[in-house]
Amino acid sequence: MQNNTRAGILLMIATTFIFAIQDGISRHLAGEYNVLMIVMIRYWFFAAFVITIATRQSGSVRAAAATKQPLLQITRGALLSLEICVMVSGFVLLGLVESHAVFACYPLLIAALSGPVLGENVGWRRWVAIGIGFVGVLVILQPGFAVFAPAAAIPLLAAFMFALYGLLTRFAARKDSTATSFFWTGTTGAILLTVIGAFSWEPMTGTDWAWMAILCVTGAGGHWLLIKTYEMAEASAVQPFAYLQLVFASAIGIFVMGETLRPNVALGAAIVVGAGLFTLWRARQKAV
Repeated sequence: MQNNTRAGILLMIATTFIFAIQDGISRHLAGEYNVLMIVMIRYWFFAAFVITIATRQSGSVRAAAATKQPLLQITRGALLSLEICVMVSGFVLLGLVESHAVFACYPLLIAALSGPVLGENVGWRRWVAIGIGFVGVLVILQPGFAVFAPAAAIPLLAAFMFALYGLLTRFAARKDSTATSFFWTGTTGAILLTVIGAFSWEPMTGTDWAWMAILCVTGAGGHWLLIKTYEMAEASAVQPFAYLQLVFASAIGIFVMGETLRPNVALGAAIVVGAGLFTLWRARQKAV
């Protein structure tokens, strides 16, 4: 692993930009076709990419697949694939801006769940930050007001699922290599989505097949850049810049999709991001 923080930060910014483009394309396609079909096709390409990368790092498919905890790895892979389906559904129902504003709370959920799931110690400062972050989520959702819709809970569910996936990934890393976890992430998701999504197939226009191809390439490209990011710099140094995906996705939602940014969403997102950055900073301080 190299130690070039500046290059790592630039790679993380590029990664979040590509993932934001991926989200915009996903919203467009899922607005026209079944969500399961869109995510299923995306996962076929992703699985091929994952197998290639993991095999190259491990030497063979068998070596990449070798794990002492198959149930954990299958659970991780299934959870991530279902989380993507939930999040893309949120894009369609709520738009990119509000979905990402709520989803930005996932680092806070990871911090909150790291105690019961991983046995890590969460100090009072981080608990206060977690509480403040969830006040921000309430500001975004506005429960009790006429503008609140049950669909607003969808990205919150996606954030919970992604946080749990992140914790299980950290747990799996105690016994399995990154290449092995990456292999199971792609293959498990592709198999599960093929089983549950095959019956949702719909004819797609030529133009949308082109968008689908771009979606597959951006998905693989974004994950490749993410791998390179963590090879280039420490995760604690680059992780705060992952919040730029909220900025990029919101910009696509506003300027391309015609969405609007309501004042409560902007305020709530600022609170959530601020609380999340504090928890990342505290985690880094405790690691020093």
